[in-house]
Amino acid sequence: MPDPSDTLRAQQFALARHLRDPERHPPPPGIEDRRLAVYRNLFHDNIRSLLSGNFPVIRRTLGEDGWRALVREFFARHRSRTPLFTEIGREFVRFLEDRAGDAVDDPPWLPELAHYEWVELALQIAGDEPPPHDTVDDADAAAGSRQALLDAVPVVSPLAWALAYRWPVHRIGPRFRPLQPPAAPTLVLVRRDADGTVRFSELSPLVYRLLEILGSSDACSGRDCLRQLAAEAGAPDSEPFLAEGAAMLQRLHAERTLLGIRRPT
Repeated sequence: MPDPSDTLRAQQFALARHLRDPERHPPPPGIEDRRLAVYRNLFHDNIRSLLSGNFPVIRRTLGEDGWRALVREFFARHRSRTPLFTEIGREFVRFLEDRAGDAVDDPPWLPELAHYEWVELALQIAGDEPPPHDTVDDADAAAGSRQALLDAVPVVSPLAWALAYRWPVHRIGPRFRPLQPPAAPTLVLVRRDADGTVRFSELSPLVYRLLEILGSSDACSGRDCLRQLAAEAGAPDSEPFLAEGAAMLQRLHAERTLLGIRRPT
């Protein structure tokens, strides 16, 4: 006789395959379809509702039929790496990224737009602890706080993300579906305020690169980082560039993209 546990396991897998993709996989025998329909609708509707809240622009841009078909494919084809509901949005992004190389009719900007929409939730629930740092006293004269950011190592907040996209993800929607990416990338800063508000802003190439440099070194002073940026930009006279860069550091600190400083060892 077959082991009852093996029989139960086979039934569970058959039921799971059917719920994921009822058109391709029959249900286990002996279960009334009316009862199966309750589970099918429950699972599909819950996932679709959750993803609709995470990706409202994609839903409006694809239309209801296209959106439902995409969610059905996600539910049927993708194998999630985590059971957490808060991670389903990230799994949806992975699904779109993985299938981008397949012969599908997805718009070419779809994976990047999904990532751009997912970032807001990701940053809302991010629990990164701030790295050790000293505060910069903004009550002092502007030159004093500016000097501290130049002399010491500026500390980038783990809740401030500089992102680069090939497509203009902040503009894509039902009325704008580009066919070709622009020549210049779209550079975005996404950061979370102390009250939990997530803010998006466009970045210039210089500020984006400065944040890259600041984030890639834990021993580079603000002055040295600006000098590296000046050399990369081919600035003919570094002193005016450093003066503008110092003001840039101050603005980044005022908005909490930079948490403070770490004294060089």
